[in-house]
Amino acid sequence: MFKDQDALSRIVDKALRVLTLGGQSSYMTKYVTTIGSTIYVPADWNTRGDVERYATLRHEAVHLRQFRRYTLPGMGLAYLLPILPLGLAIGRARLEWEAYAETIRVNAELHGMRAVYDPHFRKYIVEQFTGPAYGWMWPFPRMVHRWIDEVVTEIENH
Repeated sequence: MFKDQDALSRIVDKALRVLTLGGQSSYMTKYVTTIGSTIYVPADWNTRGDVERYATLRHEAVHLRQFRRYTLPGMGLAYLLPILPLGLAIGRARLEWEAYAETIRVNAELHGMRAVYDPHFRKYIVEQFTGPAYGWMWPFPRMVHRWIDEVVTEIENH
């Protein structure tokens, strides 16, 4: 479903802009979001390249499995509450670690390990966790770097 055609997405966008003091202003235009069994995409989805859409859908497939495992209320609680909704959201971080591990794996598969080692790719992932995109869900960049290293080591060993 396209976000710009969905009332809930427009509400979430406004709430995120307020809660992050404008830090998350690209929810509608940049990010793909999964809620329940629906994947919400930005208006430019059909103009994105096949490889980008495939990689994004691999990430979102992790969220689909999480919703089946934890249910909509369980995911809502995990995503929005523990410990804080902004700044230290361990529930959200745990869910996104699982999905971003898939992002790292798919990038290794599609582009090779060189892409995974690219400092820009690493910086992007670290910023997703430590920046306003997800409400500063994990304000410990060194821990995110260590986690990325663990995922990369796992990929290299398989």
